[in-house]
Amino acid sequence: MSAATVSPSIPTAGAAAPRPGRALRIVAWLSFLAEVVIIGTGGAVRLTGSGLGCSQWPLCTPESLVPTPELGIHGLIEFGNRTMTGVVGLLALAVLVLTLLHARARRQLATVGWFALGGVVLAGAAMAATRSFVVAVAVALVAVIAAAVVTIRRVRERRDLLVLGWLVLIGIVAQGLVGGITVLTGLNPFIVGFHYASSVVLVTLTAAYLVRMYDVPGPRERAVPAWFAILTHVTTLALAVTIAFGVLTTGNGPHSGDADVIRTGFDATVLAHVHSWPGYILLALVVVLTAGAAVLRLRPLPWLVALLGVIAVQVVVGIVQARNGLPELLVGIHMVLAALSAAAFTVVVLRLKRPVA
Repeated sequence: MSAATVSPSIPTAGAAAPRPGRALRIVAWLSFLAEVVIIGTGGAVRLTGSGLGCSQWPLCTPESLVPTPELGIHGLIEFGNRTMTGVVGLLALAVLVLTLLHARARRQLATVGWFALGGVVLAGAAMAATRSFVVAVAVALVAVIAAAVVTIRRVRERRDLLVLGWLVLIGIVAQGLVGGITVLTGLNPFIVGFHYASSVVLVTLTAAYLVRMYDVPGPRERAVPAWFAILTHVTTLALAVTIAFGVLTTGNGPHSGDADVIRTGFDATVLAHVHSWPGYILLALVVVLTAGAAVLRLRPLPWLVALLGVIAVQVVVGIVQARNGLPELLVGIHMVLAALSAAAFTVVVLRLKRPVA
């Protein structure tokens, strides 16, 4: 229900909440775009065989933080993707700070600062004691989670945005940890696949933040028939299964990230067919949802149309790449479109409800 249709005599739950400032809106959009871009750069690492372009982590080589000329283009590509991790981290931190300001919780900024300082000190101590950067990052991750719990419990306004902001920041720190483990394990295909799936989750979280940022805060009610909501959640499962089999298929194809990486041992040709089955089911379900939303004029319709377009392109790209020996560019496009499909579907799910008057 839009604000224009609410009677002045009936207050909405979020009527007194200030509109998100321009800075928050811009940074939130940049955070979403950066999460999509890092999937593209991560795909470039894998598709160009640059997964071990930097042999160490967090250093690129045992003696250098940045790639040396001897590493060539592979070192530059791998280091470029690592640099993007810093970009998405800074943007996520900026979103969190601006969210606290938007929620009128300036005092919690000091709490975040103290936890950050404590996390750095403890991580440094862990590094000195264990000589393991993985352990140090794990300690820092615990500090971030603790700061999230404390601040969320103390803030009352726009807690929905605060939770999403913290989840993104926690996910990015965790992704740094997983990325390091990926390099240290020599690009284990299962860890590489988990790394990509986690990146898709971060894309959906930043998309959810954008949706909630523009929505009226407060209680919400279902805005669609029960059967439509149930079918939408079934479609969520179909999308998740499609992406999971896509990750498994890529892990057994020719693009493992490095020529010497041993793949998981499954038949990539069989997996390609298995991956297509939930994909076609997903397409059919989205067609049904789009038709139902069009007939009943439901809130998710515009985003269902967008999702249908993305999935249709995905199907075409998947067929063309499978019939042409999996060219790198098409595989990379397929990976990015999968993330955009997940983002669009996140909006569809959130549009199943509307603010309560």
